[in-house]
Amino acid sequence: GKKVLLNDADAQGSLTASLGYTEPDAIEITLASVMGSLIKDEEVEPMEGILHHEEGIDLMPGNIELSGLEVSLVNVMSRERIIHEYISMVRDVCIPSLGMITITAFACADSILIPVQAAYLPVKGLQQLIKTIGKVKRQINPKLEIEGILLTMVDSRTNYARDISAMLKEAYGSRVKIFTNIIPISVRISAEGVSIYKHDPKGKVASAYNFLTEEVLANEQ
Repeated sequence: GKKVLLNDADAQGSLTASLGYTEPDAIEITLASVMGSLIKDEEVEPMEGILHHEEGIDLMPGNIELSGLEVSLVNVMSRERIIHEYISMVRDVCIPSLGMITITAFACADSILIPVQAAYLPVKGLQQLIKTIGKVKRQINPKLEIEGILLTMVDSRTNYARDISAMLKEAYGSRVKIFTNIIPISVRISAEGVSIYKHDPKGKVASAYNFLTEEVLANEQ
């Protein structure tokens, strides 16, 4: 029942492609072009470029143009607040690399939910991400909080997945909430352009996300 706008801050356009827009680089108006207009003080319509997905969520797409924009942001005054300015316009109507685009997204966020695949390398990379979030909180956005860490693609039948879960709790459990609910791995989740609720609504993954949603809402009360 909530209004949701997804902002794809990944130059690879992975989120955009996952929602069914299979050629992100061919999209004319994207997060990069809107941010470029704001940098130049050009007028931007609040809903300009926003794509409306059939399942009731909106998307500001991202593509390879974000890579070029990252370079131009270096000399922009208050560059960390560019996305914040955009979000402020549309509020009433991203594991990416930790580049400037990601930092600007953190600068306008209220909280961050971190999905982590149950594998060694993603868990190992959490340290740098958490440090970056802490730095943004101290220097740019004092309201920023980590909502929690969510384990995804978990194969509970293996000792490896259990070891990864234990490693995560040992390393970060005292500082960051680790969600009780986890998202299991499933061969039935792959479907381009539609959500798990439409593709496999009665499956274990959809059920897991329902339980996660209840846990998140309970934490907000």
